[in-house]
Amino acid sequence: MLCGRLESELKKPKRSTQTIMTLHKTPLHKTCRELGGRMVEFAGWELPIQFSSLIDEHNSVRRNAGIFDISHMGAFLIQGINPKDALQTLVPSDLHRIGHGEACYTVLLNEDGGIIDDLIIYDLESQKDNLERVMIVINASCIDSDLAWLKKHLITKKLEISNAKRNQILIAVQGPKAEHQLNKVLDKPLINIPKFGHKELQIKINDKSNSMFIARTGYTGEDGFEILLDEETGKELWCQLIKNGVQPCGLGARDTLRLEAAMPLYGNDINQNTTPFEAGLGWLVHLEEPGDFIGKNALILQNQQGIHQKLVAIKLDEKAIPRKGYPIMLHDKFIGQITSGSWSPTLNQGIALAYLPVEAAKEGTKIWVKIREKLHPATVVKKPFYRRVS
Repeated sequence: MLCGRLESELKKPKRSTQTIMTLHKTPLHKTCRELGGRMVEFAGWELPIQFSSLIDEHNSVRRNAGIFDISHMGAFLIQGINPKDALQTLVPSDLHRIGHGEACYTVLLNEDGGIIDDLIIYDLESQKDNLERVMIVINASCIDSDLAWLKKHLITKKLEISNAKRNQILIAVQGPKAEHQLNKVLDKPLINIPKFGHKELQIKINDKSNSMFIARTGYTGEDGFEILLDEETGKELWCQLIKNGVQPCGLGARDTLRLEAAMPLYGNDINQNTTPFEAGLGWLVHLEEPGDFIGKNALILQNQQGIHQKLVAIKLDEKAIPRKGYPIMLHDKFIGQITSGSWSPTLNQGIALAYLPVEAAKEGTKIWVKIREKLHPATVVKKPFYRRVS
């Protein structure tokens, strides 16, 4: 019954001040529609929220493999002399811990230590001109603001910033059998790509040959790959994978999958008013390194004084679906609200993320979530809700 209600809620089109004609469309938009994709507005794009059943799509990724069109996301190529040194002034993570063929997840910060965006930085091989290259992949809703921030702070670094995704497709193949499914359609097997590793390969699919960037990264809590390649070859890869049984998946399944893995969504769980320490991303912050970065002084101070709120994981103790904005109560007092919430198809119960005062953020704390004027019991639990077994 609850799963059915979850499906029906997803089918309701979101109202937007934009019309469909003004929304951006990915190169796979028509293909997704032909596959029965139910389209909604997301961050200025018209994207599929589901193709068949959200539950089926979710379970396909957990048990086999699913494919997502993520071409709406931003990707920028930064090249020149020492681009990692330049980016080091904008992020709290030590970028010199990664080398060519490696990547790291990190965040852009403002002066107060607030999170401007979360992103992945890929250290690419130098090309014939010997210029060093890095690629960053960012959230769709932050493309314009991130680009402006990068240009503002890298303007004196003699670096070229360009759109790495021009006329290309970005897709994610996720699930325990993602590598197996890709090897069935690629002309050469994927070997020696570790977690957060990446390669630039020449591939051929049904006589269509071109270069492909592939990284062992994702946003589902499963093994998988994110792939950037030209439009024609990308469409062929998409179609061949689906023909071989890979499930096309929409935004709905992507959200429930990432929530089970307790991966934050920018704009919901992290924003410019939350810091990495508050969001449980303190492992990204390397204050011991000698270099400076925007927001470092604020984080040093917060690290010394301690945080007042913390992003926690919450499980509903009875059958109910928590949603963003729902109030959280403790001893009849309001203490916070849900930042992300959904029914978990894997756990078969309601789960959520929320910022709570540190004194209420301990695992095992009993709280109440207010849903439609009714209080539902819930418990603060350890993150993540779901962890893949290797």
